[in-house]
Amino acid sequence: MKKTQDKVKEFIEKNNLKSSIEADALDLVSEIGEVSKEILKMNDYGTKSLELNEEIKFEIGDVFFSLIKLSNKLKIDLEDALNLVLNKYQNRFDKKGEISSN
Repeated sequence: MKKTQDKVKEFIEKNNLKSSIEADALDLVSEIGEVSKEILKMNDYGTKSLELNEEIKFEIGDVFFSLIKLSNKLKIDLEDALNLVLNKYQNRFDKKGEISSN
């Protein structure tokens, strides 16, 4: 099975989607903001219970795509990065009973 990062790389190359690392980082932050806004809309800005909608899947997908695009440019394997972070969190949990760095 083709790795997710490879699929995104091929899509970007096929469609000649060029951008700078700085633009990709800003795009990731922007997409995270769109997820937050969609969550606010799903609970009517905190006035109702959260009701999931289909749009949130697209917004999460946009974040995932943007993260992969940036990771590819930085030559970071996301699987390796995730494993490093899981080990870091496990060590914190083993020492302090929580994963926060505080």
